[in-house]
This record gives sequence, structure tokens and C-alpha cells, in this order.
Amino acid sequence: MTFSVHKDKRGVVVVGVDGQLIVGNRQELKQRVLDAVDGGSRKFVVDFTRTGYIDSSGLGVLVSLSKKIREQGGELRLAGLNEDLQTLFELTKLDTLFSITKTPEEALGAF
Repeated sequence: MTFSVHKDKRGVVVVGVDGQLIVGNRQELKQRVLDAVDGGSRKFVVDFTRTGYIDSSGLGVLVSLSKKIREQGGELRLAGLNEDLQTLFELTKLDTLFSITKTPEEALGAF
């Protein structure tokens, strides 16, 4: 499990999640995003193109980050969910909380 974090040319922070987002690594994701928020970033895309699984604690950290980013006047978008992850977000009704696009490029273009 690894996370990649970079800013695109417009200053949007793109976080790539490679593997699984689970209880064992959710704090690392949270800290990386919060560090970027503290550094002044307000636009985020979490790229799940290379993610196979998200557990309930992973969903919880995404909700927490979304709330924190919105409180700071920012926005968090999700991209690249596979069919199983898309179904998970629909079943938990989290698809109504997050702006979800098929690709990271679509998410970046929506800012």
C-alpha cells in the first residue's frame, strides 16, 4: 500500500491510493491530506484507479477529510472507483456526499 501526493499545474492536490485503504494505513492518508490543507491547499482529488478495496475505517477517514476540507472552504473529489468500490459508495449513500468522476482527469477538469 502506497500513497502518492502531487500538485497539478493549477494547484490541485492529487492523492493516488495504490492497493487498499484500510485501518492499517488510513492515518497516513489522513495526515498527508491534512498537511496539504495546513499548507494552504483547498482542492483535492483522491485517485482510486489503482485501489482494490476500502474498508469502513477507510470510508470514515474520507468522510472526515471531506468535512475538514469543506470547513476550510475547499473541495474533495473522488475519481477512478472500480465497479465494486462504486457499488460500495452507492450502498452506503456516500455517493451523495462526494463528487465522484470516472477518471482523475474529469475530476481535475471540474475545478
